[in-house]
Amino acid sequence: MIKLKSTREIEMMREAGRIVAAVLLELERLIVAGVTTGALDRMAEKMIRRAGGEPAFLGYHNYPASICTSINEEVVHGIPGLRKLKEGDIISIDVGVRLKGYYGDAAATFGVGAVGPGAQRLMDVARRSLDQAIAAMRQGAHLSDISHAVQAYVEMNSFAVVRNFVGHGIGTEMHEEPQVPNFGPPGRGPVLQPGIVLAIEPMVNAGGWEVEVLKDHWTVVTKDGSLSAHFEHTVALGDNGPEVLTIL
Repeated sequence: MIKLKSTREIEMMREAGRIVAAVLLELERLIVAGVTTGALDRMAEKMIRRAGGEPAFLGYHNYPASICTSINEEVVHGIPGLRKLKEGDIISIDVGVRLKGYYGDAAATFGVGAVGPGAQRLMDVARRSLDQAIAAMRQGAHLSDISHAVQAYVEMNSFAVVRNFVGHGIGTEMHEEPQVPNFGPPGRGPVLQPGIVLAIEPMVNAGGWEVEVLKDHWTVVTKDGSLSAHFEHTVALGDNGPEVLTIL
């Protein structure tokens, strides 16, 4: 069942979202060659707790860190640790925060120093596909209109959308109904109403859409070893259209 949120609940989620946005902004500044993903994780946890929140991912189904750090061919759920970033890498950072019982969730992919033109184009297309999805989140539209907006834009640019992992509803739980795929025909699924809040998160591969999970049972990688980019925002639908909650 889709839980529509009140104005007060959306305001609570906006507070959590501001922490998420602040963490991503600070981590972007710290992303340089030589930094470890573990150092990024420690900084994120410190910032989240200092702001009065809790890292939403830490301990979730026994996940061992506060953020996800997915590098190059890693799509999502990469575990921070001793790995050092290298010039030319791309890294997706996914941040979740629980504050006063409500969640915010967002991700972005960053380049480490100068990246190749193919990697930059992949990141640009993935980010713009999220913009397309948010624009499709209109009162009276269908849920699959969001999904179709991502797929159409990504495939128009000769990339592929991951099909095994999807976006989701969010609120007092990190993952609520409905699931939000990044592919599919338009005009299907529930009609969007004010109060729905979604974590929309395109995962875009430079090669094929197929992925697999590594032996750590978390890290998802592209099956063909191609680069992948991931962007996400928590978005509420109001009477005047979609509002991104995970921004400052």
